[in-house]
Formats: sequence, structure tokens, C-alpha cells
Amino acid sequence: MSEFVLLFRSTAEESQQAMGTPERARQSMRTFLAWVRELEAKGHLKDPGQPLGRSGKIVRGKDKVVTDGPYAEADLVLGFMVIQARDMAEALALAAKCPIVEGGACVEIRPVMKVPLE
Repeated sequence: MSEFVLLFRSTAEESQQAMGTPERARQSMRTFLAWVRELEAKGHLKDPGQPLGRSGKIVRGKDKVVTDGPYAEADLVLGFMVIQARDMAEALALAAKCPIVEGGACVEIRPVMKVPLE
């Protein structure tokens, strides 16, 4: 099995639509957690990851210029998790079942590279 990172991305507007009221937030979380439990039950959940805050800083360039970010007009990375799948095709099939996709957000799938430590 290979490891893949799922990055959950959404615009502020899409996030507001999904989580804008307490009832919508509860329903969105119930649906998302049911999907996570299914991944776990089928042996695909390697690490449940963490949600990420909406603000931060960006360090860029050799001069290490610091700016505010992420920016409201861009997709925000809401969080991540690590899954196990046979290959990219299976990882894609698992990510396609993520309920945030139905709300207009997206899931980016990235293979984890194995880097020798020596």
C-alpha cells in the first residue's frame, strides 16, 4: 500500500455555505466523520490529520520576506489527512467520496514520497 495526503481545500464562500449555521455545521461534520469512519473501517486511514486555522504567514525568497496569508480570494487549505491506497486510482476513488466535494470544495491528492534518511 502507498500513502497519499489528502488536502481539503475550499474558498471562504464555500466554507460559509457548508458551515454557516450551527445546524449546517453539525450536519456537515456528521457526514464528514461518517466518511472518515468508513475509511478507517476499511483500513485506508493512516493518520486522521488536523484541521488548519484560517490565518497564517508566508515566508518567501532568500530574503525571507514575511507576508500575511492565506488570502481570502484563494482556496484555503482547511486540513489534511493521510490515507493508504494501492495506487493513485484507488486514492482518487476514495477522495471522490469525500462529502466536501459535494459542497463545491475540493480534495487534492498527493502521493507521499519515500525519502531515504541517509
